[in-house]
Amino acid sequence: MARTRTPVVSGWFTEEAPDGGGFRLLGTRCSACTAVFFPREDAYCRNPHCPDGGELAEVPLSPRGRVWSYTDGRYRPPAPYVCDPAAPWDPYTLVAVELEAEGMVVLGQAAPGVGVADLAVGMEVEVVGGVLNEDADTAWTTWHFRPVGGAE
Repeated sequence: MARTRTPVVSGWFTEEAPDGGGFRLLGTRCSACTAVFFPREDAYCRNPHCPDGGELAEVPLSPRGRVWSYTDGRYRPPAPYVCDPAAPWDPYTLVAVELEAEGMVVLGQAAPGVGVADLAVGMEVEVVGGVLNEDADTAWTTWHFRPVGGAE
């Protein structure tokens, strides 16, 4: 039986961008000052220099960027993080990526199989879809960063 694919956070990414670009993070852009926000902002423009009066519209963000920083998570996080202490802990790699067009830095996990030894500051990476967790019925989807040219 196939699991239902459910985004971890609804509206933060799409697996099929409207421009045909595949997996993309989704932000919002203010029409008055052109500021771009991620996570998305739907209430008001957060730019203190905005002349106001603009509309916030959803926009797909750059599919690529450059590694700004990275680290690994080798320990189980403390409370209030909910985690089964009997389950094995798998280390993961976190990557801060400066998106190509927007110039903003977005944090995410590296794609499975990509560790700190595979990354370097300034390296080009792309955003790809991934699975954060699965249960019997649901695959909870999220985004990952992978070096450009890396295996799926």
